[in-house]
Amino acid sequence: MLRAVLLLLLCMNAGVGLWWALHVEPPHQPLPAVEKGVSGLTLLREAEGAPLPAAAELQAAPAPLEDMPLCQSIGPFETPADLRAAMARLLPQVGRIQFRELPATALRGYRVYLPAAATRAEALASARALAARGLRDYYVVTAGEQQNTVSLGLFRDLENATRRQQEVAALGYAATVEARTESVPQWWVDIAAPAGFDWTRVLPGTTARAQSVACF
Repeated sequence: MLRAVLLLLLCMNAGVGLWWALHVEPPHQPLPAVEKGVSGLTLLREAEGAPLPAAAELQAAPAPLEDMPLCQSIGPFETPADLRAAMARLLPQVGRIQFRELPATALRGYRVYLPAAATRAEALASARALAARGLRDYYVVTAGEQQNTVSLGLFRDLENATRRQQEVAALGYAATVEARTESVPQWWVDIAAPAGFDWTRVLPGTTARAQSVACF
């Protein structure tokens, strides 16, 4: 058995040696650098200083931006959402566009009150006299800019404020009606467009208005 194994190993070694001695290597075919129709890579040092191909050269000077003789400011827009919606509609239709934020005064209703008394005691006396005649819904202001006035109500509509003023006047007191205002931001959109451009067709149903401004 041992002799058979040794004879098998000798035959295998002789076969391998004979294969290495007689086999022929196939010819080496180098692979192409790139596939057909695909441009190769260019190193940065190879590209520097190389002239531009003729196709990349500018064939003609760029045309100047067309003059936009119509310049207007459109607004006011009360909220950022209204501003964004208007600019999104106008942007594709005009040559230039920008927006501005400006302070404005908003009416918040009306206040009816008795003018300030000389002292807090006098203001309280006027309030008690009104209460004795059946008037309700009032209070005496004890601090701030309206100190020693008697507030007779806050109203959204001028008609209701005037009715309250007349009710107090019938009791022999001269009440004042004062508008309540506060400072709020407003936005305007400035556009430069071709002559004849009608912005109202782009923003149908808007309450904004337009005014001419210097072109920018």
